[in-house]
Amino acid sequence: MPLAIIIMAAGKGTRMKSDLAKVLHEANGKPVIEYVLEKSSALGPQKIVLIIGHQAEKVREATEKFPVDWAIQNPQLGTGHAIMQAEQALGLFQGDILILSGDAPLVNISTLRQLVESHRTENAGATVLTAELDDPAGYGRIIRHNNSSSVARIVEHKDASPGELMTREINSGVYVFRKDLLFSSLKKITNNNAQQEYYLTDVFSICFEQGEKISAFKTANADEIKGINTLEQLREAEKLLKESS
Repeated sequence: MPLAIIIMAAGKGTRMKSDLAKVLHEANGKPVIEYVLEKSSALGPQKIVLIIGHQAEKVREATEKFPVDWAIQNPQLGTGHAIMQAEQALGLFQGDILILSGDAPLVNISTLRQLVESHRTENAGATVLTAELDDPAGYGRIIRHNNSSSVARIVEHKDASPGELMTREINSGVYVFRKDLLFSSLKKITNNNAQQEYYLTDVFSICFEQGEKISAFKTANADEIKGINTLEQLREAEKLLKESS
């Protein structure tokens, strides 16, 4: 089964207190996006689509040495809207799509391989990479069917019941989707929310309604799913990247 990868790298990263595109901030001397692209390339995908927006030309120049197609997200109307921009670049590709964030460089290649393998073994429509956190406050929770690999619900922290808040397994924001399911579901989501944005996570409720199997694959190393939103988190990522190299 062919694999394509979409990497979201359009954001400004306001909390970085810099006008520089978030993915261009350096960790141990190279832009954060390079770590994500190196790991993506190692998976041998048929295609990599990089979603760019803020400082698009700078991000394009910084990633020219990689075999990627670029897709522009302008204006930036949410994660679901970002993925919509990749559909044209993917063209006639048929297979599975791995979705990554350009500001999350810590996920291991072996974990990504296992995630894709699990998705195919389970014959799932979509698979979520998860992790267990000691303090999962603020994260969407993964509610499984009877402790199986099958997901019953993905519930945001603010919408979770007291019982669901006891769950420490969280949504990492890394996904594998069957291509046809991803883009057909994206066409059905709306921006009827406080931010007036199109959220990728809204796709899951459509998948559940259609009876599609949603699976979860849990990494044992919760550090892998950490993203970078602040300079403090960038310094922490630098340390973890150095330790893992």
